[in-house]
Amino acid sequence: MEKIPILRMGPFLLVTIQVDLYDQLALNLENDLISSISKTGAKGVLIDISALDIVDSFMGRILSNIASMSRLMDAGTVVVGMQPAVAITLVELGLKLHGVYTALTIEKGIALLQQQFTLRTSGQEEDTSSQDE
Repeated sequence: MEKIPILRMGPFLLVTIQVDLYDQLALNLENDLISSISKTGAKGVLIDISALDIVDSFMGRILSNIASMSRLMDAGTVVVGMQPAVAITLVELGLKLHGVYTALTIEKGIALLQQQFTLRTSGQEEDTSSQDE
């Protein structure tokens, strides 16, 4: 069975999606990520979707679910590398990715996760989500 690798980088998990996600693979990723957060105590998840040319409504819901479940487990979620066509599709589908933060690059995404982690550990958490809720 095909799996998407989940790498640990300090207090964060990094997922780079390099293949087209079919439904079962997306569901497996969701389960694997939540299990990894539980096992590692990760404080953030960075999902690189720069290799994806198309994201459908199911994948949009998976990203939103990952963010919601991660937040319940005290971890933030940042999606990086979104192609313009993917952003247009998500808007046209009317999908609101609640709790999903976005950044253009992996470096900016890591910085955003680090900022969220610092705010949470200092007790100054604020809503810096890039999505309307």
